[in-house]
Amino acid sequence: MPPNSAPHIIGRLVEIGLTEAAGMGAAPLSWQSIHAWQTVTGIRLAPWEARLIRALSVEYLAEGRRAETENCPPPWRAEVTERERETEVDRLRVVLG
Repeated sequence: MPPNSAPHIIGRLVEIGLTEAAGMGAAPLSWQSIHAWQTVTGIRLAPWEARLIRALSVEYLAEGRRAETENCPPPWRAEVTERERETEVDRLRVVLG
């Protein structure tokens, strides 16, 4: 994973909640939830921090949905190159004949 230059943002995201319940499943954090957290804790987020927390929640939920497919690569892995793909196909041919 890449270095995290703002660990306090991730800590606040986790404290608020990565997502929230909505209808038939999860939804990204609402602005109301972020505002309520600020009110209760007395911590005032800078506008860019609030936008980043919301964007991280959106991306967390989107990645969770992408990961539901069985061939979804992990988010930390680079794109598969054509050479890697060919190597895997060759390995499968050796095993399967």
